[in-house]
Amino acid sequence: MTTLKSPPSRRHFLRGTGGAMMSLPFLESLSVANAKDPAEVPMRMFCIGNNFGYVPKLFFPSETGADYRMPELLRKLEPWREQFTIFSQLDHGSEGVGGHGGVHAFLSGILSKNSKGYAEGNVTIDQKAAAHVGAQTRYPSMQLACESSVGNQLSWSTSGVALPPIEDLSKIFAMLFQGTDPGKVGLLKRSSDRRLSILDLVKTDADRMKGKIGKTDREKLDQYFTSIRELELRLTQSKEWYDRPKPEVEYSLREDADDLDFVDRLPLYYDLVTLALQTDSTRAITLEVSGIGDNSGGLPLTKGYHQLTHHGKVEGYIKELSVIENVHTAAFAGFLKKASDIEEANGKTLLDNTMTLFGSGMGNASSHSNKDLPMVLAGGGFKHGQHLRFEKDKSRGTETPACNLFVSMLQRFGIETDQFNTSTGTLTGLEVA
Repeated sequence: MTTLKSPPSRRHFLRGTGGAMMSLPFLESLSVANAKDPAEVPMRMFCIGNNFGYVPKLFFPSETGADYRMPELLRKLEPWREQFTIFSQLDHGSEGVGGHGGVHAFLSGILSKNSKGYAEGNVTIDQKAAAHVGAQTRYPSMQLACESSVGNQLSWSTSGVALPPIEDLSKIFAMLFQGTDPGKVGLLKRSSDRRLSILDLVKTDADRMKGKIGKTDREKLDQYFTSIRELELRLTQSKEWYDRPKPEVEYSLREDADDLDFVDRLPLYYDLVTLALQTDSTRAITLEVSGIGDNSGGLPLTKGYHQLTHHGKVEGYIKELSVIENVHTAAFAGFLKKASDIEEANGKTLLDNTMTLFGSGMGNASSHSNKDLPMVLAGGGFKHGQHLRFEKDKSRGTETPACNLFVSMLQRFGIETDQFNTSTGTLTGLEVA
């Protein structure tokens, strides 16, 4: 049984839905928070993606450097100004072009249809991080989505497969904190063993076929093998955690959480992400936040979210769209507050120990542009407090690939690499504190 110590000075109150108050305590006795050696505190990665982008003139500052004026959409982030960096004129060049069809390249830099030309395909940075973590955590990675929406393709595996996100808050909470019936543990283990045996048979049959098929089919088979190996790895890793108890937390999810409007439901995803990171249940999380529901998410809107993004510069539509986008940045600000209030054993905060990327694979939805992607990076032990703008190169659309940022993030995560997909190096101007 885990004993939680939650002194008043450590308790962080979160304004919940319907006026309810929910507490997210300092979890001193859980694995990461209770680490005796500061070196035991891990680095994490949290990426938030929105398929519809953000209105550029409301997102990007006019000034660069440290003395920029906070743009309208980011004003709620002002209290944490020194803990994040805004990037402008970063994108994936010709690789990320494709309007809504190019959004899925946000965390990889590569369109899925072009993945064969790259050694690691269109794998995303969260999955690179997850492979580095392996079985050290119960879940090498978690993919979450606030609501079912077109796309939901934020995370891609090394085999070029989009990883489906979990949408129900109740399921996420159960995965993290609800224990498995002891009587069912043996059943889960046997089921896992059977699935591994079936995978062995499939591979044996496929090996026999290799010499009888053409080049194109062999490529398809190799991709299939990669998917099987990834599944095997996940099954093997999960077996190691069947007998280990899940952490206990002083947090109760509302019974009606999955039925709440978007505006009330979105902050709850950030609550669960915070707890997942704090309890070291995972160190790599993605959250897709595009879907706001059928009733406009409980917001005073006259048109649907997608319709508003194609505003054609009509100020009335932009104003309505900014209502949605401010909900997004307000929820992100709430996460920054929680994560910066939680101290860890190395004397730093959870935010210091978590690289948090907030942005989109869509630069300007009104013109279906994947250029100039909106991106903010918070925490992770970098020197922040600035707006970095990168000069254009007309030959490729941008001189500095967004994947250079991803190389810097992967290195900070502890991965020895100087290359990630379309990168040309690390990101100039982004330094470790």
